[in-house]
Amino acid sequence: MVSDTIPIRKGEEVDIARIENYIRAHIPDLPSEPLTIEQFSAGRSNLTYQLKIGNWEAVLRRPPIGPVAPKAHDMKREFTILQEIQPLYKPAPKPYLFGDETIIGSPFFIMERKHGVLLDTHFPPHIKITDSKCRHLSEVMVDQLVELHGINYKATNLANMTRPIGFMERQVQGWIGRYDKSRTDEIPQVEDLKKWMIDHIPKKSDISIIHYDFKLNNAMFTEDLTEMIGLFDWEMTTVGDPLADLGVAMSYWIEEKDSDLLKRGMGKAPITTNPGFMSRNEFIQSYAEKSGRDVSNIDFYMTFSYFKLAVICQQIYYRFKKGQTQDRRFENFNLFVNNLIQYAHEAAISQR
Repeated sequence: MVSDTIPIRKGEEVDIARIENYIRAHIPDLPSEPLTIEQFSAGRSNLTYQLKIGNWEAVLRRPPIGPVAPKAHDMKREFTILQEIQPLYKPAPKPYLFGDETIIGSPFFIMERKHGVLLDTHFPPHIKITDSKCRHLSEVMVDQLVELHGINYKATNLANMTRPIGFMERQVQGWIGRYDKSRTDEIPQVEDLKKWMIDHIPKKSDISIIHYDFKLNNAMFTEDLTEMIGLFDWEMTTVGDPLADLGVAMSYWIEEKDSDLLKRGMGKAPITTNPGFMSRNEFIQSYAEKSGRDVSNIDFYMTFSYFKLAVICQQIYYRFKKGQTQDRRFENFNLFVNNLIQYAHEAAISQR
């Protein structure tokens, strides 16, 4: 099986000795072998590393190198969220240990290492692709999103950590602010898009725990692809509008009929373009049926979600443009940002 780890990229090294000392001081009965570290190749934001001490394994998660946007990459918050959610939602990894910036120069946390199948732009060679398998994966994704939104957030400490009232107002204004602070290229449609979103913020919404980065390549499945056994990247998780979570999920859910602008904005087209996968409309309707929620205003959430994705990519491109990261994967992200802004603007116009 192809490994999901690589040697640590240049410029993203961590202090192995200090990490090992910290782990051994806080986790008892570890094997005597020395700590070894490799880096996970996936991911474009936070950095994740595989830790091994003999037969003991874990994952270290830390912010990207260099300056980061205010309130972004909050490792302590993500660690605390996992502590609250994992007992109630099995795909979430168990959090083991939090470390502040005095250990390796930035906050980090250590969590459970899960093993399974990761899916993104292709299926592993040993898996036979069928329409029914793709359909089942779609259904698993719907079911897991519905299950997450069904958790009683008031039974967790997230009720004290979050402010669900006024969530969408803060989201729209907040992501507009993030875009303005990381702006590089001039995109003519963006001002009209911002005004449209502000003018169309929903007046009422449901409240639930939301992952807010729910997508296929943040999930891990059993070898036969029948169950989701892992869901990662809980950085954006909060209590808010579940349709915002659905909208974000659908902004990543690419169809074969979509333009190349969407399909290949980050490289190769995702596997959801394969026959058998639900369309976005089918996914949304299945979610509505299983959750009992009214999705009649989903077009607003889709428009906002494309803008939100554009801002995330813009923040990454801003860091590359300013020399805060040398990762060449990001050098053309401005083109994808431009495309997403235009796509969101077109979606807004279609609703007028």
